[in-house]
Amino acid sequence: MDRFPFPDDLIRAQEQWHDTYRALAAPRPRRAAELRHRLLLLSVRIHWHPFWSTPDGWSPAARVELRRLTAGDRWADAA
Repeated sequence: MDRFPFPDDLIRAQEQWHDTYRALAAPRPRRAAELRHRLLLLSVRIHWHPFWSTPDGWSPAARVELRRLTAGDRWADAA
């Protein structure tokens, strides 16, 4: 069971952010400028999402949990 009731669009945006970041982190990424632009747009969408204005979104732990939830296997590798 999730601790925070994240909206689906916020989860999708964070997953896309991770995918874009990984693509940009690859050696000699193709379309690097396009990837940086997409990463910036996703960052803005995530940061200003209305969820963060709700009582559940006030906790800094919510942002950490969203990243953990959407990072996939990379989070387990870092632990």
